[in-house]
Amino acid sequence: MYFTLKLMIMPCRPLLYLVIALLLISCTSEGKPEGQDATSEASTNEFATFSSFDGEQIAYFDEGEGPAVMLLHGFINSAASWEGTELKKQLRAQGFRIIVPDLRGNGNSAKPQTDTGYADFAEIKDLQALADHLKLEEYMAVGYSRGSILLANLLTREPRISRAIIGGMGIDFTNPDWPRRIQFADAFSGVVALTPETEGAVNYAKSINADLRSLHLQQKHQPSTSPDALREVSIPIMVLVGNDDKDNGDPGQLERLFPNGRLNIIPGDHNTTYRKGVFAAATMAFLKGG
Repeated sequence: MYFTLKLMIMPCRPLLYLVIALLLISCTSEGKPEGQDATSEASTNEFATFSSFDGEQIAYFDEGEGPAVMLLHGFINSAASWEGTELKKQLRAQGFRIIVPDLRGNGNSAKPQTDTGYADFAEIKDLQALADHLKLEEYMAVGYSRGSILLANLLTREPRISRAIIGGMGIDFTNPDWPRRIQFADAFSGVVALTPETEGAVNYAKSINADLRSLHLQQKHQPSTSPDALREVSIPIMVLVGNDDKDNGDPGQLERLFPNGRLNIIPGDHNTTYRKGVFAAATMAFLKGG
């Protein structure tokens, strides 16, 4: 077709320019490089930031217009960990508003290098400040792994959460002297020899250029929430854990602390369960009141 067109317009150079211009306009229209239709999909991958309670910049993703759901990621991770999961796909498809922060010290958020930046429940205050910033009157929340540890504490302070899922976590984080937390805080300090339990995590963090000092401080100042405090949380809670996820204590003991709790054990291990369809199905049913 290009060759035929060239022969037809060769005798008239002005006509050649006109045809080329029309072709360019046509290609621009079909490709939609400008305008809402062309950018709507890309915009879901753009993060925003806000100034938190202490002036640190916290990054977050916010997409959709339905009932709000906040997703909280785990250790050595970021908001990007939820991308591509079956859960996020279903939340999009079923009309939920999806809010995913980069927790302090991770992703595109600020990474303070002093104890002050993480002490006194700083990460919890970030989440409350984010809800304030977005003017949320009510929202649901899903945590996984360390995100669940933060969520558990947030539940004792945040009346706007209507229901929540604590994923990939058992009872052990309620112990302020939890040996596993201390072990990982020491490992990321850089002054303690690594163990078979911590070596993989530290090496992984180095491989993705994570901020090791920040990771150390996250573990050092990680909040522990007492069983008595969790017993005061009256909203519906689901503890959702893979059957091969055994590193963080008994999920049944955790579930029994909540007056309106339920336990759901599904196939999977700690590192991959939250990405699977069975996790998404259980989560969606619960968020919709099931």
